[in-house]
Amino acid sequence: MRLNSLRPASGSGKAAKRVGRGIAAGRGKTCGRGQKGQHSRSGGYHKVGFEGGQMPLQRRLPKVGFASRKSRFSAELRLHELNGMTDETIDLKSLKKARLVSRIVARVKVISSGSLDRAVRIKGLRVTKGARKAIEAAGGSVED
Repeated sequence: MRLNSLRPASGSGKAAKRVGRGIAAGRGKTCGRGQKGQHSRSGGYHKVGFEGGQMPLQRRLPKVGFASRKSRFSAELRLHELNGMTDETIDLKSLKKARLVSRIVARVKVISSGSLDRAVRIKGLRVTKGARKAIEAAGGSVED
């Protein structure tokens, strides 16, 4: 099989309706556009969402919320989640391996939530002030 020999299955593509070919064809004269009005004319159109002069729905409803596109690629990690790690040095790669963060995450920030029971070395991750203090109090270190 070659790409130039591919074609749709027979009967899968419907033929376009031939309009304006006489009364017997079923779509003669007005060609399915109705009688008069903007839609019957060639070139007659209105913009998407237009409701005949009434305030359109998308303008009647209030604007709500904001979704940052960066948030998909960043994650927060709590201190108590580091207790379960077996590695001495914790970096982004080891967090992905332990499935503490998603595969697509590019930035991780360690936050001060819970307690840390053992000494760990954080490498290449962002750390809050409180988390840094707790890591160093447990005998660990933070490398930027």
